[in-house]
Amino acid sequence: MSTYLYQYPPLILGKLIKRYKRFLADIELDTGEVITAHCPNTGPMTGVCTPDSLVQVSKSNNPKRKLAYTWEMIQINSIWVGTNTAIPNRVIKLALEQKLFPELATRYNNIRSEVPYGKDKKSRVDFLLTGDDTQPPIYVEVKSVTLSAGNVALFPDTVTTRGQKHLRELTTLVTKAKSVMLYFINRDDCDIFAPSDRCDPQYGELLRQAVAKGVEVLPYRFEITPQGINYLGLAKFLLNEPIKN
Repeated sequence: MSTYLYQYPPLILGKLIKRYKRFLADIELDTGEVITAHCPNTGPMTGVCTPDSLVQVSKSNNPKRKLAYTWEMIQINSIWVGTNTAIPNRVIKLALEQKLFPELATRYNNIRSEVPYGKDKKSRVDFLLTGDDTQPPIYVEVKSVTLSAGNVALFPDTVTTRGQKHLRELTTLVTKAKSVMLYFINRDDCDIFAPSDRCDPQYGELLRQAVAKGVEVLPYRFEITPQGINYLGLAKFLLNEPIKN
């Protein structure tokens, strides 16, 4: 029986040829066959999109899918980095159900996903956690982190107006609820997390303002393997990106 928090279906090894049009990746499988896989990642994937790198893909048996294969992870410096941005929310939901996060575990007994919130109710928070009447509701926004500099995980890897909006909305909730910014560190070689001021200085400033006003930042570490994903604990949080010479 697997001990993984999240278990992948059987994955297929290949080598990245190129990623293009954001959602497409040409991959040469170990068999020599070249396939086009769906790339479920809208960002630039800085540092985790290098041609000739080993990758793992899953294959769907759904005949209605336009692309049968999905790009799940890439090997960088001998470790696997998750590339499917749909996976972190599935993993976090499993962890919340099992109450694996000690920072949150005693503060809720109900979990709801994709709940409308914000000034215009047009945004959806990833998770809304509620307990008894003595506990304020907890709004949890999840972001997948793949960019790194040494052992420091960084977010975002490009300017993100959507991410900026989420920070503003979480900040407005702190007077009536608990707001949590949860960063899913999608690689196991980083034990520190910081905002990527070089990629999006406004996001970094908004994050620091959010923290000052009471938003809780929880950067959680995960080990990614072709078999499954394991929870490793909390990373150290730095308010500013370390500048290395």
